[in-house]
Amino acid sequence: MFVLKFVAYFMTHSLSVLSDALESIVNVLAGLIGLYSLYVASKPKDKDHPYGHGKAEFVSAAFEGSLIITAGFIILYESIITFFEPTTLHNLDNGIWVLLSTAVLNLAAGLTAKAIGKKNKSLALSSSGQHLLIDSYTTFAVAIGIGLVIYTGFKSIDAIIAIMMGLWIIYNGYKIIRESLAGIMDEADLALLEEVVNEINKDRHVHWIDMHNLRVIKYGALMHIDCHLTVPWYFNVNEAHTAVEDFTKLIKNKFGDSVEFFVHTDGCMPFSCPICTIKDCEKRKSPFQEKIKWTIENVLSDLKHQLK
Repeated sequence: MFVLKFVAYFMTHSLSVLSDALESIVNVLAGLIGLYSLYVASKPKDKDHPYGHGKAEFVSAAFEGSLIITAGFIILYESIITFFEPTTLHNLDNGIWVLLSTAVLNLAAGLTAKAIGKKNKSLALSSSGQHLLIDSYTTFAVAIGIGLVIYTGFKSIDAIIAIMMGLWIIYNGYKIIRESLAGIMDEADLALLEEVVNEINKDRHVHWIDMHNLRVIKYGALMHIDCHLTVPWYFNVNEAHTAVEDFTKLIKNKFGDSVEFFVHTDGCMPFSCPICTIKDCEKRKSPFQEKIKWTIENVLSDLKHQLK
């Protein structure tokens, strides 16, 4: 596809085609970097990396986003110059078909990479797939621009399309960098947190009296969850362990085995009785009043829940 786009440029001398070809250079570099990051991320945990090597994908995505933004500024610079000093265009009718073939190939590759990235929770694959989709969209836009030039004879359309492409590419590069930095900084993924909490609420066990201090962190394809789980204070070690196992199995049934847990068990306190749904509890100090639904707002707190 990289070669085809440069063939299309030499056929047409179109700046928007050149801009699209320059972005393909970024695609090649980003693909190689992404491939290496997947190799690093797949390495097992060791004593130097107790949480694995998954964050290599975030670094790769940040670098890829930087390349995309650089390509966008180069395209923008060249486009503005050409807008005021238009170049001569050639053989547009044949060049447009070469471009459309690369757009279709990029679209197929991008959709495939995004689907595999989503399935494996890989930011490197997802961002590369997104990059390929953006590339296909911009190529379609260039082809439309060339079609308009052929139809109207207005050559400045070529530069205008290239300028719009440059701005669009810079914006998408920023989004990729923003997402990768969020992963590096362990920023809370609220959508993922809500998905986890909703899954727990659906099959919440009666012995899980309370849950708080929930944290969900992603390391590539690995998801790490830690929280405090309140169980009856009179449970022995084996009973508390069984409660934790039931809790972890519920989440793994939803998210797969690439989840690791650190669950701290707390014994219930007298103020837990009004929110405890265990029936006929001989140790109850006060009657049940209300079941608290777990939400992102109340499970992130490091305090045990109680009625006001």
